[in-house]
Parts: sequence; C-alpha cells; structure tokens
Amino acid sequence: MDFNDKQIQIIETAETLFAERGFDGTSVRDIADVAGVNVAMISYYFGSKEKLMEALFDLRVGSVKSRVETLIKDDSLSPLEKVNMLIDEHIDRVMQKQCFHKIMLGVQVTNKNPAILKAANNVKISTTEVVAEMIKDGQKKGVFKKKIDVVLMMNTMIGTVSQTMMSQLFYREFNNQEGLPNEEFLVLLKRRLSIHIKTLFKAILTNEA
Repeated sequence: MDFNDKQIQIIETAETLFAERGFDGTSVRDIADVAGVNVAMISYYFGSKEKLMEALFDLRVGSVKSRVETLIKDDSLSPLEKVNMLIDEHIDRVMQKQCFHKIMLGVQVTNKNPAILKAANNVKISTTEVVAEMIKDGQKKGVFKKKIDVVLMMNTMIGTVSQTMMSQLFYREFNNQEGLPNEEFLVLLKRRLSIHIKTLFKAILTNEA
C-alpha cells in the first residue's frame, strides 16, 4: 500500500508512541497532538487505532517483501549470497528501526487484542512466504538442502538479533567493551551478529558447514 507524506508522518508518530507507551497506553488523541494533526484526520485516513497499527505493519514490512522479491529475480547473485544479503539487511533494519521491532515483540508477548495479534501474524506469514520462495529457488539450483524448516530458520535470525539488541549493555559488559564509543560498538556488534547468523544459516541450508 502506498502512503502519502501526511499518512507517513502520522504512522511514524504512532510508531514512536506505541514503542514508548504501548498500544493500549497510547490514545488517538496522543498521536494527533504529537503529530500536529486533528483526530478527524487520523480517523479519515485510518479509521481506528487498530487500523493505524496495521498501516504501520504495512509500511515497515511491505518494503521487506518487495526487497526479497527483487533478490529472488537477481541472477547475478548466488542463492547463498542472496540469503547473506537478507541477513545483513535485517540486522540493519532492526538497528535503524528499533521502535518498530520493540512494538512487534511487545504485541506478540503481551498484547491481547485479537485484531493486532492477527495483523502481526499476517506480517510474519507474508515475509516468511517470500523468504521460502528464495529458499526454494536455491533448492531448485541444487545449492540448498531439500528439507528446510523456514519458520525455525527465520526465528533463529529474528530471535538472535532481537535478543542481542535488547541486551546490548550485557553484551558490552561481558565482553569488556564499556570503553568503546557507542558508534564503534554498534559496528562491532553488527559485524559479529552478521558472521554468527551467516554461519548458522550456512549450516542449516547447505552441506558446506
């Protein structure tokens, strides 16, 4: 779905507030006040707070699905190179869009709103389906193993990255990296995450581990 500039402004404002206060702790009035619009405009564009959350999912995940579909068609890359790009881009997204991933985690762990839970589940299904197509392409080319549990594979990446980002302070302290400037630490963390997940995926997908 394509959004205009005003819709994106409202969605991104809601994203920040949902991450800070939770879905139930954020009202449409709160979003309108921070976004500098009136409540009627939010109702006109989205209809309800639940639909606004669904629009947030569409905005953040739609680009991911489109990117994976583009990767599948790129014959200049090997199947494993495509997967490695997917890993690096996922790490980048989580680091750059921490509010959204905090919301996704919170929805799945604590949210009891059936509509929001269903929307979050639809997001995961949509993304996993296109990744499964990428894996099937690698299987057809004889590069990947025949029996791959794509959901567990994706959970390995998503869970590892999410848990690592949530426990950055622990990671820094355990590895004696408190003295590193934050930007330098994040570069290091990204590199280690990338190597770690790529090693796991290579073992899952190929016979070269």
